[in-house]
This record gives sequence, C-alpha cells and structure tokens, in this order.
Amino acid sequence: MKSADIRESFLSYFESKGARRVTSSSLVPDDPSLLLTSAGMVQFKPVFLGVKDLGFTRAATCQKCVRTTDIDIIGTTNRHHSFFEMLGNFSFGDYFKSEACAWAHEYSVDVLGLDPDRLWYSIYEDDDEAERIWAEEVGVPRERIVRMGAKDNFWSAGPTGPCGPCSELYYDQGEDIGCGLDSCAPGCDCDRFLEYWNLVFMQFDRAEDGTLTPLPKQNIDTGMGLERTAAILQGVRSNFETDVLRTIMAKAEELTGSSYGSAEKADTSLRILTDHARAVTFLVADGVLPSNEGRGYVLRRLLRRAVRHGRLLGRTEPFMAEMIDIVVNLMGDAYPEIVEHHDLVRRIADAEERRFTATLRQGLAVLGEKIERLKEAGSPVLDGRTAFTLHDTYGFPVELTAEIVAEAGLGVEMDVFESEMTAQRERARAAVKDDSWTSFASAFNEIAARSGETEFVGYERDDVVATVVGLVADGTPVDEISEGTSAEVVLDRTPFYAEQGGQVGDWGVIAGEGDAVFEVADTMFPLAGVISHHGELSSGALRLGDTVTATIDVMRRERIRRNHTATHLLHWALRLVLGDHVRQSGSYVAPDRLRFDFTHFEAPGTDQLDKVERMVNAKIMENHPVRSYETSLASAKESGVTALFGEKYGDFVRVLEVGHFSKELCGGTHVARTTEIGLVKIVSEGSVGANLRRIDAVTSFDALDYVEREESELAEVAAALKVQRFDVSERVGALVKRVKELEAASDRVKAKLSVANIDQLLEGVVDVGYPLVVARLKDLDAKELRTTADVMRGRLGGGAVVLAATMPDGGAPLLLAAGSKDAVATGFDAGALIKAIAPHVKGGGGGNPSMAQAGGTDASGIDAALAAAREMLGAPE
Repeated sequence: MKSADIRESFLSYFESKGARRVTSSSLVPDDPSLLLTSAGMVQFKPVFLGVKDLGFTRAATCQKCVRTTDIDIIGTTNRHHSFFEMLGNFSFGDYFKSEACAWAHEYSVDVLGLDPDRLWYSIYEDDDEAERIWAEEVGVPRERIVRMGAKDNFWSAGPTGPCGPCSELYYDQGEDIGCGLDSCAPGCDCDRFLEYWNLVFMQFDRAEDGTLTPLPKQNIDTGMGLERTAAILQGVRSNFETDVLRTIMAKAEELTGSSYGSAEKADTSLRILTDHARAVTFLVADGVLPSNEGRGYVLRRLLRRAVRHGRLLGRTEPFMAEMIDIVVNLMGDAYPEIVEHHDLVRRIADAEERRFTATLRQGLAVLGEKIERLKEAGSPVLDGRTAFTLHDTYGFPVELTAEIVAEAGLGVEMDVFESEMTAQRERARAAVKDDSWTSFASAFNEIAARSGETEFVGYERDDVVATVVGLVADGTPVDEISEGTSAEVVLDRTPFYAEQGGQVGDWGVIAGEGDAVFEVADTMFPLAGVISHHGELSSGALRLGDTVTATIDVMRRERIRRNHTATHLLHWALRLVLGDHVRQSGSYVAPDRLRFDFTHFEAPGTDQLDKVERMVNAKIMENHPVRSYETSLASAKESGVTALFGEKYGDFVRVLEVGHFSKELCGGTHVARTTEIGLVKIVSEGSVGANLRRIDAVTSFDALDYVEREESELAEVAAALKVQRFDVSERVGALVKRVKELEAASDRVKAKLSVANIDQLLEGVVDVGYPLVVARLKDLDAKELRTTADVMRGRLGGGAVVLAATMPDGGAPLLLAAGSKDAVATGFDAGALIKAIAPHVKGGGGGNPSMAQAGGTDASGIDAALAAAREMLGAPE
C-alpha cells in the first residue's frame, strides 16, 4: 500500500466512525509557547483545554510535523526525521478507551491487513482497564500485552494539568531483525518490535501535590506515524526505502552521482538530503524564512546541513531547488500549499544555498588561518570550541574539519566539541519545551470555560454596553478591583480590537457603575477567542457582573485604519512593480506609522520605490470603495483572494476588497474609501533578513508632517548655500566636486613634502644584508605612511623599511614594515616583525613577509618598538 493510500484509508476509516476530516494545520502553530507544530494534537489544544468548541466531537487528521531537537542524529538512523506525517484520531469528550482500542485494532488488521499474530500492545503499568479492554473486548492474547512504566506509557502535559495513560501498538518484524536476546520485547532498543501507533487516554487533571482527579470530559489523542506504517506495509527495513522517501532519494542520487547502499557515509548524506528536502519545502511554504533565530534558524540549519552533505557527495553546483521540485510533485496533491508557493520556495532555498556556499569559503579561510597559528605555536590539536564554531556558524561538519586538519598533521579536541554539541542540544530541547499546558487552570481558561468567547463588535461600533465576565490582577482571577489597580478586564462583548495580524490593540475607556473608569492601554488575546483589556482603574470600583460602557479612542483607531488599508495598497503595488513572487511576510500597523515586510531577493531601486509610492497614492486619489465581508476559505480562494504568506486561517474568513484591484484575507479594521488615507509616504526601505525586505511608511497627517520636515530641512540647506530650493542638488554636486579637487591638491602637496623628508630619512640607511631604514615620522595617517614606505622602498632599490608615526588627529601610534623581494629572500619578514614589536605600543596587527602594519594606543612606546626592530634585524642604534 502506497503512502497516499494509507493516508486516505486512515481518514476515510475514521470518517466512517463519525469523525470530521480536518486539514493539517500550519507548521507555525498559533500557540506562542511552541516553536513548530510537532504533533497532531497541537491544533486541538484549545479544545482539550475547554476554551474552544469546534461544533464536533470527533476528528481525524494527517498532520505535517517538524521536530529538530536531535537534528544531528537525523540521517544516521532509519527512523529519525525532521519532517514527518502524523495520522491521528481525536475525541473531545466523546468516545474513550473502548472505542479507541477497538478501532485501532480493526483498522490495523481489517483495513491495513496487518497480521494480528505480529501485533503487540503496551499499556501503563497501573492501567488494568486498558488490559481488560484489549484482552476481553478486542480479543488480544494477554501474553502480547506488556505493562510499562510512566516514562514510556504515561502522557502528561507538564507538572500539572491534563494527563493520562497511553497504550502503544507494536509490529513484530521478526527475530532476524532483533537483538536476539531472550528478553527482547516491545520497548527493546532493537528494531524488532516497531511502535507505530500511540493511543493517549487523557483522563486526569494533575494538581500541584500530584493528586490525579478525573477530568469532567475525557479525551482521546492518538498518533500513527505514516512513514513507519508505510515501511511495515511495504516490507522494507527503513523509512527511507518507502515509496515517497525512496523517490526523493533517487533524485538525490541523480544529482550527486551517488548510489544508496554503496557506502555508509554516502548513505547518511543521502538520507539527510532526502529528509531535509521535505522539511525545507514545507517550512518555507508555511511562511518560515531563513534567519538566525527561532523557526528561521531551524530552517537555516536544515537547509545548510543538506547543502554541505551535497558537497560531501561531490555536488558543487546548487541543487536544492531540484530536490524541492520532486517533493512538490510527490506531495502536492495532499498539501496544495506547497504547489501554491512552489516558485517562492525554490527561490528562497536557492538564494540561501548560494549564500551558504560563500559562507563555506569564509569558514575554510578561518580554518586555514587557525591551522597556521597552531603550527607556529607548535600545538598538535585544534581546540574543540573552534571546531564547534566552524560547525555552528560556518556549517562545517566536524568530520570535514578533522579531515582538513589531519592533512596538516593535526587533530581535533573531540571531547570539548562533543560537550559543546550536547549543550546545544539541551538548549534546543529547552527552546521547544511545551509549557502551554501548564496554564490549564489559569485565569483566562477559567473565564473562557465559564463565559465563552468574547463577541467583537468593533467593525460596526465604537462603543457598546457590555457585562464584566472576568477580572484578572497579577495573573490571578479576582471578583473586584479598586481605584489604582492595574488589571485585565474581560467583557462579554467589546468594540476594542485585540492585537493580531500586525495591527496594534485599541485604547479607550470602560465606564462602569457610579464613578468607575477603567483606562484601557492595550487590548490582547490571552487565549484564542478571549479579548483582554489591559489598563488601570483610575476611579471607583469594578466588579464581576457589572454593566459597563466600553468606548474606544476613535481618533487613534482612525489613524490605525488608514495605515492598515495602506499596507494592502503597498502589497498590491509591490507585486506589480517587483513581481508576483512578492509576498507579505509580516507587518506592524500603529497609529503613527506602518511597517511592511515582504519577500524579495534584492534591494529595490529608487525608481522602483518611487513608482510603488506613486501607484499607491494614485489609487488613494481615485477614491476607491473599501469593503469587507465573511465567506468560507474555499470560496475566498476560488474567487482569487490573496492569502498572506505564512498566515493561518480557519474555515471561515474575512475578505477585504479595495476597488476591483486588491482582494486579500484580513481581519483588521479599515477605511471606507481610499481617499480617507490622504497620502502615503515611504520613509525607508531595507533588508531585515535573507530574502526579506522592509518598508516603513507614514500616512495622512503623519505623512504631511514628514513632508513638512523634509521641506524645512531643504529650506535650511538652501539658505545656507544661498540658492533656491530646487537648485540645492546642483550646488551640492558642485561643492562635492570642489572638495575632491582640493583633497587631491592637498595630497600632491603632501607628496612633495614627503619626498623632501624621504631624502633626509635615506641618509640613515644601514646594511644588514640588504639596505634598511628604521625611522620615526610625525603626523601621518595609515595611507600616507604606506605611501612613504612605498617611495622609500623603491628608492632603496631592493631594501626594507620599518617606520613609525603618530596619527594627525589624536596621536595614536602606527607601525609599518615593508620589504622588497630581495629583502624577503634574505630573511626579512614584515609580518613576524610587526607582531613582535606591536605590544610596545599596546597594539596589534599583522600581514605577510613583504608588508605588515599595526595600530596601537600608547605612542610613548614607539621608540622602544623601533629599538626592538633594530635588535631583531641586527641594525646598529
């Protein structure tokens, strides 16, 4: 059975059991405590926490997942993956253990056709109920039910919160695969008993004292690894030999000229290319871009690791784009987002690959310099921290570093390197630790469970009468707050827009009974669907159940609306001017400014930005209507609506249309007609990461203020130059030209003076096997000192010079040594000399045997430095 057939059969089977087929969520989770989506249940956490009702109680998914806590292990085994597909069936307070066990067995045996005599089952050591269900209800032989401890068979979200026992299904691959020990059984480290499905029975709430209390609604969360299941059904020993992964690997073989199975090192590299190609494709398609932090760093590590293993296999030309092509061809039917973003994924991967190639060259230079220093110092070993830096910063596998230093007769301090790698893995695990479940009994969960979601009425209204349903002070739910208290207020309905989609939260006031006034300084979503008003009670008292009037700061909202609609116009214009590959990749919409991040591969030209600005302002002046409406995501996409790159959407979405030229999904607040924006002025444009650009702009009165400031500056410059404003650039150009002419004349005068000084300096020449001058000069910068040395060296006809000078602006010391080819051949080494004498001026520097220089901080040491030079070169004082 092919992987696609397994995927479809699983989803269809659980649909027949009343489950809703739910599309895989993005690899970028809504949960801010998680780095990446690593399990099928992630998108259902609000449901398990009781703060969200999906309208159905049974679900089935095939979830795309990424786990990278042990990235350096991936490729060295047959089972580890960075990207994988997790099949799962879920119950939200509906069916429980009996059905979960019965259906898992039925699907495994009757649908997949697995031999029931090869199936084994593990249960938690104290879960007698699970053993009874497997043995008596399902009919599994008791001798194939294995009890295991909490480490293997008890799931918990954290120290407190939901938890419960697990039951895992194993497939016996046969004695010939196992370790051969009599004790071999499910849980053994060998590959004989392959765990392919985990059933989690979420039935308890653990208190801080460890007490387990049954949950009011017991849930089911299961996960079946698609790749492992495919390996079993296709009769192969490795996930990498299954249909999808083996086809991707075939492409890697073609591109590198390698053959899987010919050598273990090559096999490891081919597995890495195969695995990482999928991870890179799906991460970028879900909006992750290469960077040096967070998700972007995970992507960068995966991409660069794949590239360097391509190099180890002999591939020197870029190849990741072709690997991405095969992934899209194989998996695009199941995941249409990788087809939609195919071209963008290729371009980003290719740009990162080319950038890394340059980084590799830099790393080789760093390593080469380090080897030279080790040789000079007589050290036989490269320190482990340097090896780790080469691995982490420049992408050098330690094997490559060891190979290069071995050619120089050196070794690598592997114990320190391994220590650094272990520390990095621990940091990675800590970074992706899921702490969000520990908020199970938090204040906002309680509020949501009691009162449901907040109704947002801010699209139509600026104020509304509402009821206080939650008060939180210092993270704790309270019944009342008094004057001067900083708190968070939750209402049953509100006109306040909570920060999301780049738009900042509203400000305003909540007026309660009597003289109660709560001043709102921010509005946020502490939980999906729950709007929290942050602020301080300036007078009176506020209690649960109070009737209040919530009113936003209307003028502030107006400015935000103008800026938000302007981002849509910018997106439209940038795609027309720069190309369809441009995608919004983040924004910040505040009352006084807007920031717009977008994908692009080079700096736009000034003429292009001018054109974008003109196009945007033209649409503003044309007074186009702006309207929004809600529809299904499917209908929106069918009508050509632009879904923002990396954004996640539910089944129903809000569409914003500007005239007949811009149509995007957006839940923000906007103007009614484009003329309300007034004016858009681009303030700056620059790079904020690989293939990522940022525009800062202002609109309306802020744009007018910006233009007025520019005019004021221009007027001041014009007055100083005594010209009209429109003649400033011409006058400045003439002045710049004149300054350069004067600088050139000054250099000629200095050169003439230098020649006169040189005649005097050459009178001090001595013979040390070649003509040598050691001299101290005054008031020369580094360029002038080099010019003097070049002239003197030429005049000496094959000699060497050692010069010292003080800088004109502050008197900082400079040292320079230079020698002709003949002097170097005789033994003169400028680099070694400068390294030896630079400490006298509390400085450092270097160079090569024919030219070296150094700077310092202590000019009083110049005479000592020159004396040391004379002594080293055997010249008389």
